[in-house]
Amino acid sequence: MSDNSTLATIGALVGDPGRANMLAALLGGRALTAAELAAHAGVTPQTASGHLSKLIATGLVVMRKQGRHRYHWLASPEVADMLESMGRMAAGQGRVPFRVGPRDEALRAARTCYDHLAGRLAVGLADAMAGRGHIEIDRDGGVVTREGAAFLRDLGLDGGVPSKRRFCRTCLDWSERRLHLAGVLGAAMMRRCFELHWVRRIEGTRALVVTAGGEDGFRKVFGLAVSRITPAVPPPSGASAHTPPAG
Repeated sequence: MSDNSTLATIGALVGDPGRANMLAALLGGRALTAAELAAHAGVTPQTASGHLSKLIATGLVVMRKQGRHRYHWLASPEVADMLESMGRMAAGQGRVPFRVGPRDEALRAARTCYDHLAGRLAVGLADAMAGRGHIEIDRDGGVVTREGAAFLRDLGLDGGVPSKRRFCRTCLDWSERRLHLAGVLGAAMMRRCFELHWVRRIEGTRALVVTAGGEDGFRKVFGLAVSRITPAVPPPSGASAHTPPAG
């Protein structure tokens, strides 16, 4: 299959609203069953199964059987990157960006984006680290400075973790239109925020809540004032007309 044919196939797959909603749900970074993905997409389990077969065959999603259940993930960070880029286009290419209902404010404040943080929280962390000289970033990526490596060690992260992925990569946030951290460093920072109980998930969505400990931790460690947002967020049900862009 030619590159153009592959691109057309992927575009057609992602262009279906049901499959797009399923892929957006997997951007939360958690493994989900077909039933859970069907609920996110607002489709029947049979339809979800057909969608997943196509996504797996094209290499966008992987499945692993564990016990009686089959769990699904995005196949790679590159797939997440593609979805983030498409989400930014969907959010405001040549028109007024749309707002997406009751989950919107929570998603804009803080959310998971596959394996890293996004939203105002993530942009604020990147700004704080850049302002203190811990990182140097632009749209092409970033580097961790010597001072930044020491800061990361104090935070409980190893600034020299080897990886095939770019260590300090940047991502343009779809809601803030500014850079946040992705790559190995972004993933490690998100894990550390969960370990420290600075953030917690809101069930049924990619949105995160900053805890009381997180409010204090982000202020002391990063000099970042973060307000806790605890909106009522209903679990997804029915057709997902309010699904936000990916990323």
